[in-house]
Amino acid sequence: MPAPPSAPRQRRKDARPAELLAAALDVFVEKGFAATRMDEIAQRAGVSKGTVFLYYESKQALFRAVVQEAVVPHLAAGEALAEAADSDPAQLLRELLRRYWQVLGDARLAGIPKLVMAEAGNFPEVAAFYHENVVERGRALFIAVLERGIQAGVFRPCNPLVICHLAIAPLMFSCMWRQTLACCDDRQIDPEIFVQTHLDMFMRGLLAVPAGGRNVE
Repeated sequence: MPAPPSAPRQRRKDARPAELLAAALDVFVEKGFAATRMDEIAQRAGVSKGTVFLYYESKQALFRAVVQEAVVPHLAAGEALAEAADSDPAQLLRELLRRYWQVLGDARLAGIPKLVMAEAGNFPEVAAFYHENVVERGRALFIAVLERGIQAGVFRPCNPLVICHLAIAPLMFSCMWRQTLACCDDRQIDPEIFVQTHLDMFMRGLLAVPAGGRNVE
């Protein structure tokens, strides 16, 4: 006798949140926050719209979960690296900036800060959440490393908050450029050359004694 037809394979319930968040990240990046619809996320994840609301009560709640799942672990990894590092603060700072660039180089993840900046005026609660959980946390990490380097005499005396902005802003601008106007620019700069040049120039200005140089008064 032929074997009875097997029941359709069903996904484990504990896998659904991850699938929903992956689908939500894709749709948020493609559509922006305002244009994203919960039913579109459900369709992308292969579930009903009602299933989405079983896990997330609103689009804002779903976006917060996406940030916690996709972005915050990178911050946690950077914090763990800084806590465990006994190395030169300059090497640690360079590594953190490279990791930050690698996150921005991920087209999906780079779409999140673009979304927040583009729609902050219409959705201030979304911007406030992102600022508190990503911007402030990342800023605190960089400032802690900068202060460690200043105290050790590795970095010249400076305002760590200002230096943090100087380190991050060019990388963020390059990310936004690639996401928006790069298609109109026929003189593209290789991303690896850009970040290497930025790191070299930035670190030379920050170090108390630049490599091969004299003390900076």
